Amino acid sequence: MAPASSGSLSVAPATPEDWALVCSWAADEGWNPGRSDVPAFFAQDPDGFFLGRVDGEPVSAISVVNYSDAYAFLGFYLVRPGLRGLGHGLATWRAALAHAGDRTVGLDGVPAQQDNYRRSGFSPAYRTARFVGEVPAPDRPVAGVVPGELLDPAAIAAYDSACHHADRPRFLARWLTTPGHRVLVRVVDGRPAGYGVVRPAQDEARVGPLFADTPADAAALLDALAAEARDFGAVRIAVDMPEANPAAARLALERGLEPTFETARMYTGPVRPVARERVFGVTTLELG
Repeated sequence: MAPASSGSLSVAPATPEDWALVCSWAADEGWNPGRSDVPAFFAQDPDGFFLGRVDGEPVSAISVVNYSDAYAFLGFYLVRPGLRGLGHGLATWRAALAHAGDRTVGLDGVPAQQDNYRRSGFSPAYRTARFVGEVPAPDRPVAGVVPGELLDPAAIAAYDSACHHADRPRFLARWLTTPGHRVLVRVVDGRPAGYGVVRPAQDEARVGPLFADTPADAAALLDALAAEARDFGAVRIAVDMPEANPAAARLALERGLEPTFETARMYTGPVRPVARERVFGVTTLELG
């Protein structure tokens, strides 16, 4: 039997309170959202979150978050099960995408949707795989890794800028200070050589970002982040690692993590170059 719904779809900006429901949809899809992601997401672009309703009931969602005058990122593209195939998703997509204007838009697309994204003007750049598992806890503190609060936030933001397609000070100001988020920095010769964040999530603790100068720096951070996750009760971690940096997957396999699912990073146009060799784990699949 085909799905059915009454009334017409209306799409409007969503509130953080609305987005708690959308995160529950994401959890049902197995995306393992972070437990306290929403405030940081909305800090970047509070007007970039959209909810579709039929007869007042939420049925669809999408985010189109603007980072700069040149770059935006699309995520949370969801339609409730049982109401798919009715055009709600496409209508929500079209209404929300206008928020990006003429910016290049990026997304991380699941395989089932990639052909649809191509038809909407997105071109694939590389694949990203989620690696999941238990990283053995180090038997002593990891040398050269310190808590993020010991560093000038501007130094972390400058490092982040080289690894992301746009500066994101509003996002970072919340992401690095959200209760429950553990921020660690790799310091070499008195300067940052990488940083990472681990946070509680629906299932495994999520690591993101994981940015580092070298595989050795990334390994030190990953080990220390895994220890931090154990401190808040998570034995297993999950990290989304881009194929564009082959050293990332090698590190994951060396630490006993296993690939689970993959997405494709896709763009509608040119983007600011990043230091791909430093990106061992993306921040989130939802906001890039």
